Amino acid sequence: MTRDLSRLFRPDSIAVVGGGAWCASVVEQCRKMGFAGAVWPVHPNRCEVGGAAAVPALGDLPGVPDAVFIGVNRHTTIDTVRQLRDMGAGGAICFASGFSEAQAETGDGADLQAALLEAAGPMPVVGPNCYGVINYLDGALLWPDQHGGTRSDSGVAILTQSSNMAINLTMQARGLPLAYVATAGNQAQTGLAEIGRALLDDDRVTALGLHIEGVGDLRAFEALADRARASGKPVVALKAGRSDQAQAAAISHTASVAGSDAGARALLDRLGVARVDSLTGLLEALKLLHFAGPLPGNRVASMSCSGGEASLMADTATGRDITFPPLRAEQHAQLRAALGPMVALANPLDYHTFIWNDAEAMAETFAAMLRGPVDIGCLIVDFPRPDRCDPAAWDCAIEAAAHAARETGKPLALLATLPEALPEALAERITAAGLVPLAGLDDALTAIETAAWLGAARPQPAPVLLPGEPPQPETLTEAQAKAALAGHGVPVPRARRAEGRADLERALRAASLPVVIKAEGLAHKTEAGGVAFARAGTQEAMQAALAMPCDSWLIEEMVDDAVAELLIGVVRDPAHGFVLTLGAGGTLTELTGDSTSLLLPVSAREIDAALARLRVARLLDGYRGKPAADRAAIVRAVLAVQDYVAANAPHLEEVEINPLICTPDTAVAADALIRIGEER
Repeated sequence: MTRDLSRLFRPDSIAVVGGGAWCASVVEQCRKMGFAGAVWPVHPNRCEVGGAAAVPALGDLPGVPDAVFIGVNRHTTIDTVRQLRDMGAGGAICFASGFSEAQAETGDGADLQAALLEAAGPMPVVGPNCYGVINYLDGALLWPDQHGGTRSDSGVAILTQSSNMAINLTMQARGLPLAYVATAGNQAQTGLAEIGRALLDDDRVTALGLHIEGVGDLRAFEALADRARASGKPVVALKAGRSDQAQAAAISHTASVAGSDAGARALLDRLGVARVDSLTGLLEALKLLHFAGPLPGNRVASMSCSGGEASLMADTATGRDITFPPLRAEQHAQLRAALGPMVALANPLDYHTFIWNDAEAMAETFAAMLRGPVDIGCLIVDFPRPDRCDPAAWDCAIEAAAHAARETGKPLALLATLPEALPEALAERITAAGLVPLAGLDDALTAIETAAWLGAARPQPAPVLLPGEPPQPETLTEAQAKAALAGHGVPVPRARRAEGRADLERALRAASLPVVIKAEGLAHKTEAGGVAFARAGTQEAMQAALAMPCDSWLIEEMVDDAVAELLIGVVRDPAHGFVLTLGAGGTLTELTGDSTSLLLPVSAREIDAALARLRVARLLDGYRGKPAADRAAIVRAVLAVQDYVAANAPHLEEVEINPLICTPDTAVAADALIRIGEER
């Protein structure tokens, strides 16, 4: 169900229920921010709250409120919500805690949350255990505390699942215009994705920043991404939980390299949501997106008046998807005319300090750099601290940069390598000049990399394959797993199972050597001495098999001419779907950490692109004159695994092929594992 949150987030009238300091703060903050609508406190015993006249009950209000901040205890909250629903109110923020998020402590939290949902019916409710929302565009604050923002005509929206982090983010002093700061609380009724869609619906919002602890409803999150794509508004996320990968409990390699963090990354990549790994990176990325939008590419022109800064820029960009295109001949000529014969011309450029204060020469230098095949320029300028120094001598940099940006029509950032070297007042001057203020070299490059990633064209993604909840999944034997996968088109070696000494001897005599002998029932056969190769001679093969810690074996044909070994794994990730992991297989899986993850379903094109990202791709392509692997056969094997997963999604836990032996002619699953529950 999609609820209309417009009255709640963009109200003409606000009611505040309760009389504590939190409720008084809501009233005071609305007045302080110049909210033009009505603010109606409600309290049974007080004549005023926060300096505004109060009425004793909701029924005494002069009208039906668009938005309501409920700051009373959890039991009274439920009764209040029911009254508001019956009145036709536009929605409510539930500040009280003690609902499902506190079930372990209170014992009745889940029951109270169910009662809250019943009381709300179709009326939107955000929270409980929620600070609420700040609308800086209209000065409407359903917010029970201090904040650091100011009114704006347009800006970015930031949505978090942590109220305290939301407060901290309002305190940024980076020159980032904020349109909304909102919190989701425990999302009893209205989830993160639904709130995000409502914020994007405001034409004055330019981009959306998310701090995500858990995605929640996958279909709702897909709808959020669709809304962002349709509106042309980029979304950047900071996803908590990178350490979950180390906590994944499973018996296979796949779970140890896939985990929930890989699932989150794969989901965000799939939906076109950019991911950053720090709050400062989030803020700088949102700032660049607000002022310049997604970039058409990752090509950067870097300018500084210091060789050390030029080197630092190049070094900091190492390992990032950022390039510094070499200068063209016409740029050389233009720069030489502006800078003379003593400057070494390159990108990044050290233009030296002798042209400082020569605004005309500086402007021509900056413009010449921007005239090349670049998507954004970066002028490194660390301003002196205004409390002890005079920054007036740096005005020439702003003036020249603004001229160059206007002349070329390309975005130009004034980048301070140290965040404290770009005070907020200067950041506002820079934006007024049509430039982008970026604070901190590493975060600035994160912003550029993010904006370039968001600017790339992407196809509309297919809906994520939703996982089930398999009851008590069990591990199939290798033979059972291979038979199940073969039924969906995965190539497997010809094999015979042997149980007991006599059956083993018969199987070996009947086999066409060479063969591989495998012990059954071992999770990691190679490490446990459960694999032997029989190339000639039955007696030697018998001795090797009988030395294994088992009573039954698989006798398989040997796959020769291997170009490389790969891992194909799929893990059920309840929060994100089925995570497909492709990586180096065999003994290299844990040794190299060479893997990449996607969410099912995937296309042949996506599989091929993922294989190309692996370091082992050089082997697949034919390394040092050796034959290449049959890439199409590998892709077909992955698609066959996907077909099996789709057919068994409601009760499947995990699939792994390791190794998939890749030859010039085929790709064969030499070992397989499946964990699956019974069909319900």
